[in-house]
Amino acid sequence: MKPFALKYMPKKTSDIIGQEAALSQLAGFIRNYRNEKNKALLLYGPTGTGKTCSVHAAANEIGHEILEVNASDVRNKEELDRLLGSASKQKSLFYKGKVLLVDEIDGLSGTGDRGGISALAALIDESCFPIVCVATDPFDQKLSPLRKKCRMIEFEILKPASISRVLKNICLNENILCNDSVIDSLARMSGGDCRAAVNDLQMLAEGKKELEKKDLETLSSRERKETIINALLKVLKTTDANIAITAYENLDEDYDKIMLWLDENIPMEYSRPADLARAYDYLSKADIMNRRIKRWQHWRFLVYINAYLSAGVAVSKDEKYNKFVSYRPTMRILKIWQANMRHLKRKEIAEKIAMKTHASHKAVVRDVVPYIRFIFKNNKDLAAGMAGEFGFNEEEVEWLGK
Repeated sequence: MKPFALKYMPKKTSDIIGQEAALSQLAGFIRNYRNEKNKALLLYGPTGTGKTCSVHAAANEIGHEILEVNASDVRNKEELDRLLGSASKQKSLFYKGKVLLVDEIDGLSGTGDRGGISALAALIDESCFPIVCVATDPFDQKLSPLRKKCRMIEFEILKPASISRVLKNICLNENILCNDSVIDSLARMSGGDCRAAVNDLQMLAEGKKELEKKDLETLSSRERKETIINALLKVLKTTDANIAITAYENLDEDYDKIMLWLDENIPMEYSRPADLARAYDYLSKADIMNRRIKRWQHWRFLVYINAYLSAGVAVSKDEKYNKFVSYRPTMRILKIWQANMRHLKRKEIAEKIAMKTHASHKAVVRDVVPYIRFIFKNNKDLAAGMAGEFGFNEEEVEWLGK
């Protein structure tokens, strides 16, 4: 049986749901390519939002040929030049134009991709035809050369209602009996991934003519790994609480790490003071609940933490911000690590003194180490005796004498 995802792949832009603004920009770019300042597009957004099929549909309507390559299969400069080099300069034989589609460019990684990113950036400068790159996470540092040359278009997370319409249409065409509530549940479980929902529908309907609520139980335990960037997109780029609340369901990160990511990136996304204040209010409430769990082991508070960090932060803004933001990990952990490295010698010295003097480590750092350092700087003979008594090594003696 032909996969539903291919069988019902949109042929026209009107078949694509929930991406009207992105489709308008995409079609306009292809039509007016020669007048565009940027000579390439970078489509980005979560998996299953229609990025790749939108390029096919738009090019098909305009009458352009599509030449598609997957960046995960094109591992270096030589392969890119072989597949796209000549095609980027030669006219199409049977179409009035051509679109070069490079899918999954964020899949380029590792030592095997020597020159791949730089070769693609050079190709954009030389191509006679529009190049469209597709990525899930466009903020990766390695993609910086491409971001500078591309006009970026965001594909938003699809709402469950939009996915439900697609699923109901497939059920109608395939003569699958299914209650609307079951379809709506299946759409919500997809987490905004329409392709995953369509695949799930086909799997559940295999050999059946009717779907029931109990059939969805086979999907409940399946894991879909989510990235922190996609989770942030679901929260910071929507005002729909129903979408945001699912952001962390399949994310393999603890809430401490999520709070640090939000703390770092909320100020870059939310520029209005009122939005910032509301978002940090929810962040602080999540932190309070987190500390209650650690103090009293009241794990029922986890549901509140998730709600505050997802739906709470999402609805803190009056409307979605359309600016481009490169989400980044928190620098706080790095700064803590650097501070610990700077004080590592002091810690080791204090531990040796505390062991000999039967004092607390904290008291030694505060009351003893400053005087020891004074002695090592001003009285070499006494310092030598103390070094032998406490067992300081050469590096510790050097640190004390600085």
